[in-house]
Amino acid sequence: MTAQVKSPITVVSVFLWIGFICAISFMEAWLKFQAPGITLSLGLGIGRLVFGTLNKIEWIFAIAIGIQLVIHKAPLLSTKTVAFLLPLLLLFIQTVWLLPALDARAEMYIQDTIPPASNLHFYYAGGEVIKVICLLIYGITQFKKTDHGKSN
Repeated sequence: MTAQVKSPITVVSVFLWIGFICAISFMEAWLKFQAPGITLSLGLGIGRLVFGTLNKIEWIFAIAIGIQLVIHKAPLLSTKTVAFLLPLLLLFIQTVWLLPALDARAEMYIQDTIPPASNLHFYYAGGEVIKVICLLIYGITQFKKTDHGKSN
């Protein structure tokens, strides 16, 4: 038995997307504050730039995958497709609500104003975990086992 990729563009997009999320959200986000000389304001300014760019890159991956779904006429509500649609929904929520709200909070800190307590970072991080799990599931489904050399 060997594995055959259904859509190379989808596989590359899914696993690069996972890599970007893991590298930025799960490593860079907190690690930058460990560097010597990085103040809270400077770290937040860097974070705003990095997460804004990450969001744009995620949309490129999502669009590439979406185009492949259309080309291959994937059923919209299959379990496999839902494993992609959930990260897409989370990305949309992050784009229109969470990132702007987090940017506003960061700007308050940068301007030496302490914003009220918030769970926005937990929502964002939870969304990232869910996206990675769903994308991993979706990525694995892009491989199908074939029986080469077997006679029927």
